[in-house]
Amino acid sequence: MNKITKIKAVYFSPTGTTKKTVNTIAENLAEKLKISWEIDDFTLPSRRNTPLVFEKNELIVFGVPVYAGRVPNIIIKYIATLQGNSAAGIPVVLYGNRNYDDALIELRDTLEAGGIHTIAAGAFIGEHSFSHILAAGRPDKQDLSIARQFSHIIVEKLKEKTNQTSPITVKGHTPYRSYYRPIVKDGMHADIRKVVSKVNDSCTNCGICASVCPMGSISKKDIRSYIGICIKCGACIKSCPVQARYYDDPSYLFHKENLEETYTRRAEPELFV
Repeated sequence: MNKITKIKAVYFSPTGTTKKTVNTIAENLAEKLKISWEIDDFTLPSRRNTPLVFEKNELIVFGVPVYAGRVPNIIIKYIATLQGNSAAGIPVVLYGNRNYDDALIELRDTLEAGGIHTIAAGAFIGEHSFSHILAAGRPDKQDLSIARQFSHIIVEKLKEKTNQTSPITVKGHTPYRSYYRPIVKDGMHADIRKVVSKVNDSCTNCGICASVCPMGSISKKDIRSYIGICIKCGACIKSCPVQARYYDDPSYLFHKENLEETYTRRAEPELFV
């Protein structure tokens, strides 16, 4: 492995849960290794106009949220354009207390294909993008403590100077399973891909929802209009200061409530080193 001289926290994080976890890991790695660290946030579409490019002496903590058990399909296409240049990497996924299914192995494989050698990986939990109940407030103090412990374990591994040539082993299936599909009352699968959030009368037209949309899909001229797709990331709803945005689609709401009722247990982070 190349001598590491810089840590990079790289992430797609519409509601901030991935950002919080990745930054905690990266900052603690930098502190323990006594080197600098920096952030590359590709959440907004303006950052995704050019590929992510890394250097061989960097250690990349690379995080994404899990959508339907996978890396968001539009975002994985952008990640696949990265230029790793033999940098070391730590894939990290954040899921909303249900499961991360094949998201971590998919992210690992994509980083490896782009020239990043993965040396560790982690699956953490963040408040679900659909809900304020499911994994509410996570990552919390306990999660971030585990993230710091993860950094310590990685540093100890780096000190061993083992010549690990194969990708880090993680949970998941290849070929990847299909995206998790919502189930409605009759037990049939629902398709909520075209569902979009709506706006109630409390809206003040502040424009925050348009500014945080990771797809640039909410019109800045008329925040009630869509000019692109909605990926149900929750950024517009969770950032609204007056709680003016909401979903009213029956299938979406049934799926949300079903998740909240089914996955009440506290899922815990899983680390792979």
